[in-house]
Amino acid sequence: MGRRKRKSGNLPDSVTTPQQQQQQQQQQQQCYEGDRLVGLLKSLDREIETAKRSNNGVLPEKIWIKRQFSIGINDVTRTLERMKPSAREKNSANESVLDYGNCKDSSVYLQAVLLAGDCNPRGLTKHILSLAPSRGVPLIFVRDKKAGSLRLGELVKLKTAIAIGVKAKGSGINRLIEEILYERGSVEAT
Repeated sequence: MGRRKRKSGNLPDSVTTPQQQQQQQQQQQQCYEGDRLVGLLKSLDREIETAKRSNNGVLPEKIWIKRQFSIGINDVTRTLERMKPSAREKNSANESVLDYGNCKDSSVYLQAVLLAGDCNPRGLTKHILSLAPSRGVPLIFVRDKKAGSLRLGELVKLKTAIAIGVKAKGSGINRLIEEILYERGSVEAT
């Protein structure tokens, strides 16, 4: 009466292609966790506070933050889609990230995307993994024992944020991100 499930033998539960394996390895190399994550977040927080002070209260804090960052999956996706696809990969350590200008609307360009590694379900961020590199925007993964989105949210004065896009505005924040990308590039090359 009851049917038995057929065992699949020695087949793994999920089969990954070599391309998926390579992408997973790259994500692990580009991931910030532990002490590296703490250092990254402290540096970013310091630069954000310095940049806010230089604003001299001209803009309210929330508006100022929205001008510096794309916050959330939808906003990051929208901004990436408005950018023109890059003709070649632009996350080389030798290039200046601030000089790209490959946007349909030149006022909006993402220098990098900070992406939380604890997103559930994973499908929420899956499209960003292919969209950002196609636009020449490097990804920085943040993983912190199920609290990566909480840590990213703290940067922009929200409870959580799964994705934050850093807009290229020529500020101290952008110089810090450029240094981080340069260090990451030189570490990956070794």
